[in-house]
Amino acid sequence: MEVKIQAVGFKADAKLKDFATKKINKLDTFSDFLISAEVFFKLLNAADEENKEVEIKIAIPGNDLFAKKLGKSFEEATDKSVEALRRQIRKIKGKQEK
Repeated sequence: MEVKIQAVGFKADAKLKDFATKKINKLDTFSDFLISAEVFFKLLNAADEENKEVEIKIAIPGNDLFAKKLGKSFEEATDKSVEALRRQIRKIKGKQEK
């Protein structure tokens, strides 16, 4: 699956990009209909500790899956987003099997 990564307001290092790519590619084990993914890392100007936002959009036939989560680190927010997408994929597969 093709994964495009964009960082808004800062330059993401290779370690962060690799982490996100590996996490997203693990979603392929749950479904073989995933086409591509777009990841946006955003650093929010909030006083709150959880000021790192990750948005992930996955293209699938018919519809797109989307998750947007906040975290204290980009890795934490990525984990939360990937988990939300995994639940969405399972829900879709459950409907297809009926």
